[in-house]
Amino acid sequence: MAKASNSVPKKHRHKKVLAMAKGHYSVRHKHYRRAKESVMHALAYAYAHRRERKGDFRRLWILRIGAAARGHGISYSRLIQGINAAGISLDRKVLADMAVREPAGFAAVVEQAKSALPVNA
Repeated sequence: MAKASNSVPKKHRHKKVLAMAKGHYSVRHKHYRRAKESVMHALAYAYAHRRERKGDFRRLWILRIGAAARGHGISYSRLIQGINAAGISLDRKVLADMAVREPAGFAAVVEQAKSALPVNA
């Protein structure tokens, strides 16, 4: 008996990879072997950058909070220290949003944080 060629599953596999490579440049979306390499790298980058995005946003929030805090005469690190001392449970995402959208609310948080800071430090 002749060996099965596996042509139908192979065709489906190739079509799937070529579909994922749609939009890639030159032979990277035409030839299966190059398309497979391109797709593998693209998927690896997508996975890594989904995790990297978390750090990017955290840096953005810290930047915004720091800029708003300096406007109220306090550094970012002292603000965070005061917030922790005051027992305020707002994360950096919420604080950054408050700094941009609700300056009055952010000012109130800053005042609470300032009052909770130790005087001699």
